[in-house]
This record gives sequence, structure tokens and C-alpha cells, in this order.
Amino acid sequence: MAVGRTARRAQREARVGAVFGEDAAPVALDLLELVEFAWHDCYGEVTPGDEVVEDILTCSRGDLAWLIRYARLAVDDWRDLRLAADEIRSAENSPGGPGR
Repeated sequence: MAVGRTARRAQREARVGAVFGEDAAPVALDLLELVEFAWHDCYGEVTPGDEVVEDILTCSRGDLAWLIRYARLAVDDWRDLRLAADEIRSAENSPGGPGR
């Protein structure tokens, strides 16, 4: 069954709210909706996969400016986004802690 844009937004609300907080979450969700439009234009798919969205959120670290930067990277080359997200996850799990 196809899931519409409104339903996808609702599914992402809790995760986005956890990353950006209640006040900034609607703006972050708006940007993810724009990513869907761009993704469709570039890849012919309705939306990026959940893994791509999670990578965008991971890389943003709750900062809207970084969200914009990594949302653009996702559409431009999601593989580079994956490398950036994996690097952040690796740094978060290392004894030295996270770094940007």
C-alpha cells in the first residue's frame, strides 16, 4: 500500500522532534518534504529510503543549517551522505566522543 506525504511526515515527527526539539521540528519536517520533491526529480522515487533520512538527521545533529547542507548532499550523492553519517556514528562511539 502506498503511503502519502502526510502519513510519511507523521511517521517522522517523533524522530525529527527528538533531534530538533518541538519548536524547530516543523521546519525540519518541511525541509524533508522538499527533499522528497528533489529526490523524485532526481531518482524517480517518491521518497528517499528511511536509511537516507536517518543519515540526514544524524549528520544534522539538530542544527537546521547542517540539516540543509546534508539534505542537499543526500540528493546530490546519497553515498557521500552515508560516509559522513558513518563517520559521525563512529566518532560518537569512540572514546574521544563526537566531532563535526
